[in-house]
Amino acid sequence: MQTRNPWADARHTFGASLRRRSLALASLTLLALSSAALGPPALAHDGERDKRWVGSWSASPQSPAAPQQINDQTIREIVHLSIGGERVRVRLSNAFGTTSLVVGAAHVAQRSSGASIVPGSSRALRFNGATSTTIPPGAVAVSDPVHLVAPALGDLAVSLFIPGRQPATTEHSLGRQTTYLSPPGNFADAVAMPVDRSTQSFYFLAGVEVLASEKARAIVTLGDSITDGFASTVDANKRWPNRLAERLQAHKGGNRLAVLNAGISGNRVLHDNVGPNALGRLDRDVLVQSGARFLVVLEGINDIGIPGLFSVLFPSGGFGDQFVSAEQIIAGHKQIIDRAHAMGMKVFGGTLTPFRAFVPGLYFSEEGEAKRQAVNHWIRNSKAYDAVIDFDKAVRDPSDPSRMLPIYDSGDNLHPNDAGYEAMANAVDLSLFKDED
Repeated sequence: MQTRNPWADARHTFGASLRRRSLALASLTLLALSSAALGPPALAHDGERDKRWVGSWSASPQSPAAPQQINDQTIREIVHLSIGGERVRVRLSNAFGTTSLVVGAAHVAQRSSGASIVPGSSRALRFNGATSTTIPPGAVAVSDPVHLVAPALGDLAVSLFIPGRQPATTEHSLGRQTTYLSPPGNFADAVAMPVDRSTQSFYFLAGVEVLASEKARAIVTLGDSITDGFASTVDANKRWPNRLAERLQAHKGGNRLAVLNAGISGNRVLHDNVGPNALGRLDRDVLVQSGARFLVVLEGINDIGIPGLFSVLFPSGGFGDQFVSAEQIIAGHKQIIDRAHAMGMKVFGGTLTPFRAFVPGLYFSEEGEAKRQAVNHWIRNSKAYDAVIDFDKAVRDPSDPSRMLPIYDSGDNLHPNDAGYEAMANAVDLSLFKDED
């Protein structure tokens, strides 16, 4: 009887297995090639082919001095979009929370008026399929998309039910938009939400995105109270980024350009105040915005004026150690430019607007005015920015360039009024936003 060779059997078995695997691999390859010839497979979400998510509205998170206490209440927040779409998702933030934030329910709807929404337009938001979510400290949660007609320059209402007692440790303080808080209860889906009280801040809401054309892009405006819209009419959307969005919608091809407001009142390039410094918040508020392609920077006036003012008002606050030179402000701008360029963004520098007579001797000084002029000279002439937007020239008084033109002044000699913000928006050359990529 012939003796079996186990090594030969093993080779035979291995060879047969290898041949079967090769045939299977060949079949899969042919199948893949056939599929490629027929075109790409259908996307997971119908209607998302050749489209991209783009931020249409944003509010930069801050840590409040005295957090609003939410006690088993619904917050209804009104957002004014820049571009529109038919699919929407919402970005929530617990950036400054020290504990996890529990959101019991969330809805988005077309806003009617006040705290009311258009009947039948409310859509329940889910987070990875769940109707509620828990957001860890410092984190962001993005909702699943929902079908909702969201018109350009239109208003949406985002309603968040916050169960139990939770402080609003993440807010955007100067909303210039009425936010409604209900009595205790989940009213996220209510057409006419009962209102216990209202504020002008945003809570936990950092952004609203729409599914737009693949050619759509976002312009992010990084700034302080002048970008945030201080002194503009409440609930009227008269901030200069709003007026820029209006101009774009009326301009050929401009309906693909969103405008995201990343202004924080009191913001500085180099030091914290009521919000983190511009260098510290650049990643979160600008670079990770969906669809961000362009950046407009209007920062530095508070670096000049706040140390003198606050060192007198709060002598033990350490503000006397925060005086900076024009060269230091410029160095901060260079950092912003370099980091945004590294992400493929085009970056435009806005000149600092006049501030003579705003708290003279404390915020305004001749030394401070010299710093402003030095920073503006660098913005205009260094060619460090891809282009310059001369906001200073747009609103200054020709007879006294260190002052704002009275018809544009809100009355405090620093912040523009509605007409001043419109003049700033009109100073923006819309051809800057041609995307050649």
